[in-house]
Amino acid sequence: VQLQASGGGLVQAGDSLRLSCAASRRTSSNNAMGWFRQAPGKEREFVAAISWRGDRTDYADSAKGRFTISRDNAKNTLYLQMNSLKPEDTAVYYCAVSLTSTTGRTSNTYRYWGQGTLVTVSS
Repeated sequence: VQLQASGGGLVQAGDSLRLSCAASRRTSSNNAMGWFRQAPGKEREFVAAISWRGDRTDYADSAKGRFTISRDNAKNTLYLQMNSLKPEDTAVYYCAVSLTSTTGRTSNTYRYWGQGTLVTVSS
């Protein structure tokens, strides 16, 4: 499975962005998907995850109340709506397909990764 993330860019604090992640095909299993991010000089960190059916979501504390993860399985596409962006949200955002159908926060439970899309939030 190949993942193509898009939607990043340069925005000001308080603005919104919507990231998309298109999968080349549906996986053979009904997998959860997630978003991670990596800021310069920092380790990759969990942002949000969504179950296969979309009935379960999980967010990092930094994303709760501001970010919304969703998916359209008919289009094999994952989304991340990011509102009220802050300079500390600046990072490369990666989408990933989980090994399981349930949400997870650790990167080693994800099998396929996109190339990342850069989000830069200026103050």
